[in-house]
Amino acid sequence: MKIILAGFNLDKTTINEFRNFIREVAKKLDKNYFLKLNPLEKQHLLDQLSQKAYELIQRNNFTPETISAAYARISRNPKPVNELREIARQEVDRARKSNQNIIFGLGHSSVAEHATFNFDVIGISRLAVETIEHFRLASYTEKSQRYILFQDDFTVPQEIKNTNFEKEFISLIREQNQTYHQLYKILRPYFFKKYSVLAENPDKHPKLEGLAKEDARYVISLATQTQLGMTVNARTLENMISKCATHPLAEVREYAKKLYDATEEIAPSIIKYTEPSDYQKFKRKDIYEFISHYELQKNGESQETEVELLEYPENADDEVLSTLLFRFFQVCKKTANNFVKSMNLEEKKVFYQTIYKNINSWDSVLREFEFVNFTFQLIVSAGNYGQLKRHRMVSIIPQDYDISLGCTVPESIKATGQEYIFWKIIEKTNKIYEKLHRENPQIASYVLTNSHRRRVLLKINLRELYHFSRLREDEHAQWDIRQIATKMHNLVADKLPLAAALLGGKDKFKNVYEKFMKA
Repeated sequence: MKIILAGFNLDKTTINEFRNFIREVAKKLDKNYFLKLNPLEKQHLLDQLSQKAYELIQRNNFTPETISAAYARISRNPKPVNELREIARQEVDRARKSNQNIIFGLGHSSVAEHATFNFDVIGISRLAVETIEHFRLASYTEKSQRYILFQDDFTVPQEIKNTNFEKEFISLIREQNQTYHQLYKILRPYFFKKYSVLAENPDKHPKLEGLAKEDARYVISLATQTQLGMTVNARTLENMISKCATHPLAEVREYAKKLYDATEEIAPSIIKYTEPSDYQKFKRKDIYEFISHYELQKNGESQETEVELLEYPENADDEVLSTLLFRFFQVCKKTANNFVKSMNLEEKKVFYQTIYKNINSWDSVLREFEFVNFTFQLIVSAGNYGQLKRHRMVSIIPQDYDISLGCTVPESIKATGQEYIFWKIIEKTNKIYEKLHRENPQIASYVLTNSHRRRVLLKINLRELYHFSRLREDEHAQWDIRQIATKMHNLVADKLPLAAALLGGKDKFKNVYEKFMKA
């Protein structure tokens, strides 16, 4: 695993000072200028440049801490903020003391959010990435198994190295990878034949090959290595380090340490308390111990469906309208509620048509839609979850992977008669998973594939559901998450015929919009 600090934000004046100095050096050391000087003049010039370089370096203000310190002083100092930035740049030690006092002494932690960092995260498992991307106030761009042909790169967990399981673990992962390449060779011509018109255009070949990669990847494991770019502010970074430091997986703990090592010298005043608290250390253990005293009877699991709408508000169509009235008419919410109740269905529909008028597929619906919330229980594959977790404004509570929930099998594998190959590797995977699970439940999931499933509890407001639906029901969306999104859409639209009327993928938006507005 490699964690490389790729960049961080700096005061623009600091950047300009160094840029201008470099230009000055380039100009004065140009052979057409420098060689015309006599020896004494040359030495004098070199001494000047050396002195200026020393002064710039001594300021030691190549840190995002100066911006945090300047912004922290805005609330208590009448000086213009650009002057506060200049003071912080010139007095980095004082800026750091100010940060420590304001962020950690007074508890104004949001000041640390003005400092941001960019990281290259290389050679980390897909299983560990599920924890990394759990932190919603950060940005991630991850290597896609849908577009890149996977090679034989995987993580051997520290917990497995030098144990009796190591050889068996490596052998299984390599067999999964061989199956992946075997399936890809079969699925590639299948998709070229299925979409023969597209196949006639060489520019479309990468797309068709991507479909084959997309479905073949359902047999590769969560130990598969990936890489990602991450942008995170200092407050979230500190939280990320402390929480990951207590994680059951050694790989995630290593990630936490390397994050800290990469930033401790750059920003010591804003990434300070990275040691996990007792709450973080013991909460998982305490909860498990408490629950272990109870016997929970499983009822109804056999009747579960992939998508269940567990909770939704009654009269949700009315809730959006009354919240809009609250904003525009300066009335209390109770009055707004009563007024909307007095409206007939046709009046409410016209109200919604007014709300939706001129909306485009890329426009967000109004913030009032956030006051309508839904809770779903989903059963999703690991491949599906990898996309679901990227919706960071949604509340997601995943269970551990559960082999009793079965696997998601791509239709292309069924259509090409490769189910035998698929289930053969899955059965072997499940056997080794069970052996590992008896030894260490946490590391067992490394061997599970993108097809293995878990339950997820998902809470989402209607505004975010619109975004989710636009993106994940579109024809370009991956089929697995598209199926889930469509089922969620249908369940909600059945309860909210007006507020959910424009749900659907971007590709269908025009038709859906015109149909509702003309009705």
